[in-house]
Amino acid sequence: GERCSGISAWNRSRTSSFSVVVMARNQRRTTRAQDRRRHERNARLSETLREVIAEELAKLDDDRLTMVTITSVDVDSEMNHGIVYFDSLQGTDGDAKIVEALGEYRKRLQHEIAVQVKSRRTPVLQFKPDETLRAAERIDAVLREDARRRAAGESSGGSTSDHG
Repeated sequence: GERCSGISAWNRSRTSSFSVVVMARNQRRTTRAQDRRRHERNARLSETLREVIAEELAKLDDDRLTMVTITSVDVDSEMNHGIVYFDSLQGTDGDAKIVEALGEYRKRLQHEIAVQVKSRRTPVLQFKPDETLRAAERIDAVLREDARRRAAGESSGGSTSDHG
């Protein structure tokens, strides 16, 4: 008797876990298309938010925000939070002043988003410097310096190889 109950318990646990696997697999198939649509919608929404914020900043008369470019906006799918990335000619030296100024205009920007986007929710904005652009600039500078060194080495007739 004990042996049969052990087998039936094993079968029950096996079939229940099997149905979970099948259900998860079926759900995954439907969510791929949903994920793609959600990603496309999120990309359109992020670009729209970037345009609205950039237009509003152009209307402001604040010296701290001259030559500031909104490079991108990352917004979560529920539109609860948005991270606004910016770049400026001031570089890292001006970041603190720019973040402070953008923070002061945050509610105004969120209001304009609510008015222009007409969404059920308006994301709470957070502002950060766009480190991606700065990293690309640093890489570009290193590559230019490397090319300059190689050109200087070739023009002087010296060999740049390390083959003894």
